Amino acid sequence: MIFHDVIHELTAILVTTVFASTPMLYAALGELVTEKSGVLNLGIEGMMLVGAIVGFAVTTLTGSAIFGVAAAALAGAAVSSVFAVLTLLLLANQVACGLALTIFGTGLSALIGRSYIGKPLARIPQLHIPQLTDIPLIGPLIFGQDALVYLSVAMAVAVYWFLNRTRSGLILRSVGENHDAAHALGYSVVGIRFLAVLFGGAMSGIGGSYLSLAYTPLWSEGMTAGRGWIALACVTFSTWRAGRVLLGAYLFGFFTIAQLHAQAFGVPIAPEFLSMTPYIATIVVLVLISRKASLVRMHAPACLGQVFNAG
Repeated sequence: MIFHDVIHELTAILVTTVFASTPMLYAALGELVTEKSGVLNLGIEGMMLVGAIVGFAVTTLTGSAIFGVAAAALAGAAVSSVFAVLTLLLLANQVACGLALTIFGTGLSALIGRSYIGKPLARIPQLHIPQLTDIPLIGPLIFGQDALVYLSVAMAVAVYWFLNRTRSGLILRSVGENHDAAHALGYSVVGIRFLAVLFGGAMSGIGGSYLSLAYTPLWSEGMTAGRGWIALACVTFSTWRAGRVLLGAYLFGFFTIAQLHAQAFGVPIAPEFLSMTPYIATIVVLVLISRKASLVRMHAPACLGQVFNAG
């Protein structure tokens, strides 16, 4: 009986960890591609919030989660295009524009979402395969997830393949490493970076829609609760490698869920402190990484955050 209870609790922790990690994984993969092109976009939080409310609104109006997720991706890309125009065409500061994008996305999502607060919405259905899903621990974890979870893992594999095994990925990485040399070879630095930024925005939008359609199927202002910043930290933690982004997202997701289960188990620690755990873990990880500055410099795109002026 005790063994059964332990398996049940462990299953609950692992499954909820996957739920918590998925939105951060989408956003981190999008930011990885963006940064590999040499662009630093700090507006992930804002793009996720816009994606969350647009996905929720479209799903509510159409009754189709597929349309909702697609609309969220388009909304995220549209918001990121504002950042791309300002930084790539008008040569504005990337850090300032990214922070402004987060503020803009937070306000825009709150404005759009005023009429959707408190409205119920059915969660995206989870897969259930008879016998396979019922296998203890492994079944719910592998055969009991929703479509967006499987898509996130597939996207991690696709991003890895694109960056490391395709000519287009090599060109994108070359733009991030030396945009002047890439321009001299005839590649459109601005065009490539523009597409990378749009992809990052679309992925952030999908990550936001997962929050409002699957993780907690409702809309509330500021529901990302800092996940965009954690996704940004996850890219640095992974040293700009797709495989490590997957690992990092699940690690930070575990910290997010662990504090909730610790409160449920009655751990004698103030709940306010436990709620800080994911963010403390993020800071600790970044501090540990910063102690090996040579490792970061070795893998970070050389032109990350630098303005390119073809003229």
